[in-house]
Amino acid sequence: MNAEKENEEAERAPESTRNEDVSARMSKVKHKIMVLSGKGGVGKTTVAANLAVALSMQDLDVGLMDADIHGPDIPKILGIEEKRPQIEGSSFLPVPVLPRLKAISIGFLLPSRDSSVIWRGPMKYNAIRQFIADVAWGELDYMIVDLPPGTGDEALSVVQLMGKLDGSIIVTTPQELALLDSRKAVNFSQILRVPVIGIIENMSGFICPHCGKEVNIFKYGGGEQAARELRVPFLGRVPLDPQMVEAADSGTPFVLQKDSKVREAFGEIVVKVRAFVEGSEQADR
Repeated sequence: MNAEKENEEAERAPESTRNEDVSARMSKVKHKIMVLSGKGGVGKTTVAANLAVALSMQDLDVGLMDADIHGPDIPKILGIEEKRPQIEGSSFLPVPVLPRLKAISIGFLLPSRDSSVIWRGPMKYNAIRQFIADVAWGELDYMIVDLPPGTGDEALSVVQLMGKLDGSIIVTTPQELALLDSRKAVNFSQILRVPVIGIIENMSGFICPHCGKEVNIFKYGGGEQAARELRVPFLGRVPLDPQMVEAADSGTPFVLQKDSKVREAFGEIVVKVRAFVEGSEQADR
């Protein structure tokens, strides 16, 4: 598939038809969550990927949308760089990752892993629209959207296109600079009336591979403090484990590994996320 050609064809389609396609696809998704951060380098994509895997491990059907058009890292983190979406009629199928997890990313559509995407806002908007309207996602319990850092075009496009979102998850690291930017991400969600599911403090304590002790390289507790100050839920801390970095580089979701503090952390986070989202669903009935 040629990503730019697909964008051109999407431009020519009647607006009403494209909106109907978006609504039809999203009506089959029970819960929609976006994962964002106020700045780069906080491990947001790693968190989004492992969160999606952790949800799928609970017998839930999960879709993972990589909305980071300029830095599509989901294929690498999940070890599916060489795969391509299959065509079915006028739609294309998301790439299977695990029995109950599938993903889509602009990275699947580029000529090579070194290709850069040099697009302005309207092109990115159309690409995200295609990820929603032209992908045969099927029935999903959860859709996780991994956004690029900041609160720009992609984040705004997702909110505008996907309709009612169940909430946002803000990823930060403990140091004050990252916390300052996470406050902006919370503010972005609140302005657009997207419920803030909570803040995750990533890289919270380095686990020594030799002695197993934890060292607070980036301080400690800043994410929880920010959540408290902003009056949003704190979802938990994910420690910085060297094996998690190696797993991401090798395309193996670390949350699949047994007997790890990272897996334990994500297990607790998933419980809180589901309680927030599914509890809100019950309250709306």
